Amino acid sequence: MTPYWPSLFGGMLLGLASILLFLFNGRIAGISGIMGNVLGRERHFTDLAFVAGLLAGPYLYATASGQFPALTITTPWPLILVAGLLVGFGTRMGSGCTSGHGIMGLARFSRRSIVATVTFLITGMLAATITGALS
Repeated sequence: MTPYWPSLFGGMLLGLASILLFLFNGRIAGISGIMGNVLGRERHFTDLAFVAGLLAGPYLYATASGQFPALTITTPWPLILVAGLLVGFGTRMGSGCTSGHGIMGLARFSRRSIVATVTFLITGMLAATITGALS
């Protein structure tokens, strides 16, 4: 069980941050919407603080544990950039991302979020199965 504690606590903190943002500001903690606000014209202090917290996370982890999280990327950068653009397009098309739909939408029993989250999961399983079969 020990290897799962960081993920469990990280998920709990993400849920807590989402709840607090909703309770105190009435806003949904969807990363795509928050980033859209930060990069667009509608900037809120809470959006900037949320993004700053996301960027500070690895540094806080390194401070607490004495090392940065292990990360190995073997995929070529051009493919990562194309994948990122496709994810961005998909979040606009789906009116949100996994954090907005999967955390906040499911908690509010939103039908659209339930469909979106099931679609994310099925697509992820198919992609993992296909790429696993190809390698």
